[in-house]
Amino acid sequence: MKKTAIILGATGLTGSLLLNKLVQDESYASIKLFSRKSTGISSPKIKEFIGDVLHLDDFKEDFMADVVFCCIGTTAAKTKDRALYKAIDMGIPTKAAQLCKLNSIPVFIVVSAMGANASSHIFYNRTKGQMEEAVLSQQIPVTHILRPSLIIGNRPENRMGEKVAAWMMKILNPLFVGKLKKYRSIKAESIATAMLLLAKTKSKIPVIVESDKIQQIAENDRK
Repeated sequence: MKKTAIILGATGLTGSLLLNKLVQDESYASIKLFSRKSTGISSPKIKEFIGDVLHLDDFKEDFMADVVFCCIGTTAAKTKDRALYKAIDMGIPTKAAQLCKLNSIPVFIVVSAMGANASSHIFYNRTKGQMEEAVLSQQIPVTHILRPSLIIGNRPENRMGEKVAAWMMKILNPLFVGKLKKYRSIKAESIATAMLLLAKTKSKIPVIVESDKIQQIAENDRK
């Protein structure tokens, strides 16, 4: 039977690439998008639910699928208020996982970040770590947490800091070998590919996938 997927964050870089892949994937008959604005992408598969995703409970009756992909995330530059930042980066994935549990959705895949640690003194890392713990506490049968390093790709908005960092990483990437490979920058395209492939696995053990492993999964798909 063909499946239904939910994407949170489909208007972002990784989420939009994942959406395009799902539209082309014949194993998915329906794609539900929950966001505050339309993606502008037209397909018979796509059904958009527009509203405040900070209040996902408002959508709980429509939050039904076979797999949920969560690509939600903000930046300190875009969201300076720490309470709002945490509500987005931790609150939305946590509520999505709770709705997965409530509605018996068996697969949940979420993008976190390298360095995520609930005990970290760094606000960003601590928030991501707390999100991971909250997601895992729901004990969704198939759970994958992706921890990419610097994500690179063509974003619609101009992020000068990320452009500079991406340029520097092109120079530094070859120096990261062995156990240091996880620090290499990674293309959003690779993350989207890995998410799609992980959704097809049957592992019931929660998997935390570091950046180098994400890249490896994506490369294996191209072989």
